[in-house]
Amino acid sequence: MSDTRIKQIRAREILDSRGDPTVEAEVRLEDSTTGTGQSPSGASTGLYEACELRDNDKSRYLGKGVRSAVENINEKLAPLLVGSDAADIYAIDRTMTAIDGSKDKSKLGANAILAVSLACAEAAAKSHGMPLYRFIGGVSASRMPVPMMNILNGGAHSSNGLDVQEFMIMPVGAADFSQALQWCCEVYHTLAKILKNKGMSTAVGDEGGFAPEITCDTEALDLLCDAVRSAGFALGTDFVFALDAAASEWKTDEKGYYRLTKSGEEYDSKQLIDRWEFLCGKYPIRSLEDGLGEEDWKGWQMMTSRLGRNVQLVGDDLFVTNTKRISRGIQEGAANAVLIKLNQIGTLSETIDAVRLAKNHGYNVIISHRSGETEGTFIADLSVALNAGQIKTGAPCRSERTAKYNRLLRIGEEVFRSGDDVYGNCF
Repeated sequence: MSDTRIKQIRAREILDSRGDPTVEAEVRLEDSTTGTGQSPSGASTGLYEACELRDNDKSRYLGKGVRSAVENINEKLAPLLVGSDAADIYAIDRTMTAIDGSKDKSKLGANAILAVSLACAEAAAKSHGMPLYRFIGGVSASRMPVPMMNILNGGAHSSNGLDVQEFMIMPVGAADFSQALQWCCEVYHTLAKILKNKGMSTAVGDEGGFAPEITCDTEALDLLCDAVRSAGFALGTDFVFALDAAASEWKTDEKGYYRLTKSGEEYDSKQLIDRWEFLCGKYPIRSLEDGLGEEDWKGWQMMTSRLGRNVQLVGDDLFVTNTKRISRGIQEGAANAVLIKLNQIGTLSETIDAVRLAKNHGYNVIISHRSGETEGTFIADLSVALNAGQIKTGAPCRSERTAKYNRLLRIGEEVFRSGDDVYGNCF
């Protein structure tokens, strides 16, 4: 018989995919079931994200250690959570947030709180003998996500001359997730051959995408077009493209002009929207993430009015998985989709609330990894649990990325056997 009361919580410092420390929490229940949770870390981060607590001790890990966050779990959270029901994720998260007491979880660290939140959910799911996606999503969890696969990197994810951070492919014409993953892998490897034939580097960025020495967005998009066609697929039907501009990373002056970090080009909001409209007209781009900065609300309204009928306009830094900012976007008509990152808000329950709010108001939802990832596969289950319809978890390269895809393959088999699986129709 399951007993989901918490018996013990302990935390440790582990490494993420970039070799930097992060937090892992382990929760043991009264029935001896255990669950673990790991906090990822971003490179391109929004101004309004929950606080990731670092030690700033230059004698360890160049100041990036997380011993203080680990101690906060072992010494402050654990004593107060022992005896609580791990299955009541909302109560667990409310307790931790109250103990922290800050607006951005800066006292204990969102990386500490999130690790415990995820570990509790995993332990409770195991105790009840059900997969994580079913524990979180219940009987309605059935939609397999369309991958938004980042196969060509720029911006903060690479040292090349591209200002746009991610160039992604989406296999919208595939019959199911298994075929979608196969198609993406074929395009990815075809792109590698094309780059080699052109004498370009096939070194990869943080998320597994290639980072050749190119400086022009159109050159990058032309490479994607060549890879899709050379792999035997049709542009616009089998595959469409998605961009993550990460425009909040670009400097803006007092007049609101965007100065692109690498090229040095300058645009006001309207000119930048003109640029996106041109690219979306020339290429099969169906999704644009952070095309404007996190403070440019008027620009977002303008961009949504002009492009929103034909393009998925995704708020990442704009919304940071925060219901207050998502509500403002809904009220002001800014964006039509939300990127969801667990560590932006710091708890599972608040993440679920953000997804529900977005979907209830007709916004699309994309579950996302971070550039500093762990081998944990929680977001794979989460994407199915919440019927998100789309997932970002990098290229089919580097085990911290492929682990999520492999987990989705296993989930796909389970929901297919139940007769409930749905794939596609994400726009």
